[in-house]
Amino acid sequence: MGRGGDVDGAAGALRRFVREAGGCAVVDGGLATELEAHGADLHDELWSASCLVSAPHLIRKVHLDYLDAGANIITSASYQATIQGFQARGLSRERSEALLRRSVHIAQEARTIFAEGWSKGPYANHRSSPRRPVLVSASIGSYGAYLADGSEYTGDYGISVTKETLKSFHRRRLQVLADAGPDLIAFETIPNKLEAQAYAELLEENDVRIPAWFFFTSKDGHSAASGDPITECAAVADACARVGAVGVNCTAPRLVHGLILSIRKVTSKPVVVYPNSRETYVAETKEWVESEGGASLTDFVSCVGKWRQAGAALVGGCCRTSPATVRAISWALRESDDAVGGDGDRDDFPAVAVL
Repeated sequence: MGRGGDVDGAAGALRRFVREAGGCAVVDGGLATELEAHGADLHDELWSASCLVSAPHLIRKVHLDYLDAGANIITSASYQATIQGFQARGLSRERSEALLRRSVHIAQEARTIFAEGWSKGPYANHRSSPRRPVLVSASIGSYGAYLADGSEYTGDYGISVTKETLKSFHRRRLQVLADAGPDLIAFETIPNKLEAQAYAELLEENDVRIPAWFFFTSKDGHSAASGDPITECAAVADACARVGAVGVNCTAPRLVHGLILSIRKVTSKPVVVYPNSRETYVAETKEWVESEGGASLTDFVSCVGKWRQAGAALVGGCCRTSPATVRAISWALRESDDAVGGDGDRDDFPAVAVL
């Protein structure tokens, strides 16, 4: 998996990866919450991407925490990192592009440290295994994430924002991240069909040969945040050979089961889900508030088996989740395997092969 791969084999490569992982793989969890827990100040429009400038060592530490918790896939700190956003802070274009590349390289460094025996040091844990390599996913947040006005949760970009506007905004960022050599490119928190179409066209026009993932966000369990039917959004991903998987992120856990079923109606590609915790983001105040009917860690993890049975091939956590969440997901997936007669000879965490 990576540069120079077979375009038509994007979904097939991910299916092989999932098989090597024991039938279901584990995605990491929230980055910003963990950075704040380690002392980072994220009161910044760049959000977690600000640490690429001020505290890259903290990003590396969070990646290692998730690896130690059992993640098979770690995601770069580039969700809110854009050339335009960095330049607005006074950085040159060259420096801005270097920071994008750095986000991927930090994750790759964490993978190397872990593979070389990080678990022998401060992360000593009998469950950790340096024999378990992982994939690095380069995160691309939506246009709304750059605006930092909460519109990634509504998809309301205004009538002046066209598909060409979105392509122009994302084009160079996509190319820089792809050239940094990640194993995957994750288009996260896509709020509408229009932006998904823009991404699909960019993948073709830029001849990106790294498998992509499309992740939509939903507020009602039937549609993307904009109101576009989730089936129509997923169909955009299904139609693009360069997209290897499709799913949902930054969504309430109680909505995920129905979304998986809807997505599977229009695609046979692997389905990935990594919902939020029990809280909901309020764009007006830029705060997280407890959601009515929100899921505790126990409730969240109790859903994992149902998500897998519904067809999810990869499971993780998004905002306000932690390494504890990922560790619990890892165990829940193992228990789900045991319940359906899975292979009992596997390690405590799925053994994954980098493709």
